Amino acid sequence: MPLKTSKYIWHDGKLVPWEEATVHVLSHALHYGSSVFEGVRVYATPRGPVGFRLTDHIRRMFHSAKVYRMKIPYTEDVLVEASKEVIRANDLLNGAYIRPIAYRGYGE
Repeated sequence: MPLKTSKYIWHDGKLVPWEEATVHVLSHALHYGSSVFEGVRVYATPRGPVGFRLTDHIRRMFHSAKVYRMKIPYTEDVLVEASKEVIRANDLLNGAYIRPIAYRGYGE
């Protein structure tokens, strides 16, 4: 059975097609697990899809990054809006699970 994928992923500040959201094989995160992430349930509501405590999850991810001495090059507000953009772009009207992640890449 083929793996179900999204149409778009928010990667490096913009929505890109799923197949273009790639990580270099020498990425620090791949070799050492250097990343921070959250898991957010998205529920269908009469007013449309809603990320459960989305802002709290993003805030916690930033706290984890601070503890890990990792600088996320976006603000919390930008990542909250990016999460909403991903939900809309992928038509996740009936609920979903999103995984915001920040990782150390290859080089700078």
